[in-house]
Formats: sequence, C-alpha cells, structure tokens
Amino acid sequence: MTHNFFASLWRLFKPRRSEASKQARLTQLEKVLGYTFFDPRHLEKALSHRSWVNNIKASRRPSSNERLEFLGDAVLNSIVTDYLFRHHPDCEEGELSQMKSLVVSAKVLGLCAAQWDLGAYILLSKSEEKAGGRQRLNILADAYEAVLGAVYLDGGYESVRRMIHSTLMRIMDDVLSDADLANYKSLLLEFTQSQGYGVPSYEVADESGPEHRKNFVVSVKVRGEEWGRGNGTSKKIAEQAGARDALESHGGGLE
Repeated sequence: MTHNFFASLWRLFKPRRSEASKQARLTQLEKVLGYTFFDPRHLEKALSHRSWVNNIKASRRPSSNERLEFLGDAVLNSIVTDYLFRHHPDCEEGELSQMKSLVVSAKVLGLCAAQWDLGAYILLSKSEEKAGGRQRLNILADAYEAVLGAVYLDGGYESVRRMIHSTLMRIMDDVLSDADLANYKSLLLEFTQSQGYGVPSYEVADESGPEHRKNFVVSVKVRGEEWGRGNGTSKKIAEQAGARDALESHGGGLE
C-alpha cells in the first residue's frame, strides 16, 4: 500500500523525460558559457530559432530568439565600439567604423559561436537541421547575439561585457589582421566573376571636409548598376566599405 502510494506520487511529480533532457542540455551549455542563469528561460529563448518555433501549434507557440538577437546586437555594438575607441586612439572615425563592421560581421560572430559549440544547442526544425542549419553562419551569429541579449536581461551589462571579452576580444587582433576577412573588394570581385558579372568599378561620388580630414563616399557599380556605397577617411576605406555594402545587398556570401 505504502509502496504503491509513493510510486503514484513519483509518477505524478517526476520530471518528464523531455523536460529533464532540456534542463540537462541548458545546464551543460551554462558550463560552456561560464555563466549560470537566474532564469534559465532566457537561455532557452535565446536558442529558439524561428524554424523550430513555427512548427509548434499557434496556441502554444513561444517567441523565437529574434527579439533577444536585436537586444544582444545593440549591447554588442556598444561594447565593441567602446573597446575599439579605447584601444585604437590613433584611428579616425572611418577606420574605427570599418574595424567595427568587420568585427561584428556574421563570419566573425560565427567563430565566437563555434567557441561554445553553439550549433549543437540551437533548437531547429528538422528540415532546417537537415539543410545544415547548425553550421550556417547567419544562424550561429544570430544565436550568439541572442545569448548575449539573454545574459544582459539576466545578469546585466557587466556580465555581457565579460562574456564578449572571453570570446570576441580574444580573437579580435587576429580578425583585424586577417586580410581574407577584411578584403571585401577581393570577395566582391570573386563573387561578381563567379556570377559572370565582370569586374566591379569604384567611383568617388562625394568628397567633403578639409584636406587634413577628408571624407570620401564611393559608389560601387557592377555592369553599370550601383550595388553599394561606402564612406571613409580615405578612398581605400570607402571602397572596402562600399564592397561590403554591395556584397550584403546582393547575396554575396555575407550574412
């Protein structure tokens, strides 16, 4: 009698297998992150890709990680901007902008996500997973930013700053010196030639400011059509920024 009573009680209150598995997965990721959430629901939401959310019945459907990604992106940009400003006192605004643009690109944030093996923890639909979603740069980068947003909500600015310093700042010098990452003109040329579009052209569309502090605006054209624009304190910087803009707006592999 007593045994049956406690057995029934255990069946009533024991964690469901899926629930226990989810908690174990979140706990494992917390160890990887080096941060324990006061509210683990923040972390769970950060891992919820829209493909997974859209497969849940509308009446029970949670929100995806996109709002947290938006928040994390804002906090990340603030911390990276502060870091670059303090550590590169000799760089002008245009150079700092180009550096930040490179550092917070999907390619680099994907590397940060890989440090945590974040792809293994993201909640994806079966079709997205089969399509290689766990290795897709934009999904990994978005999830990285969403986790930062979750940490910001849960533990505040300083907790996020420490997390970014242990991941992004650790590889920043290598990123900034990596010509393959920084040379958007070469990437654009490879893309346009692979598509049969020929060689991009770069034209100075505007030039302003005194001689010692000029600002250039460069128009990037492919087959006579403007694909992008960039600005900077030198033509070289403006051309690189314009090439990046062209790649992003025409699906050239930057996500």
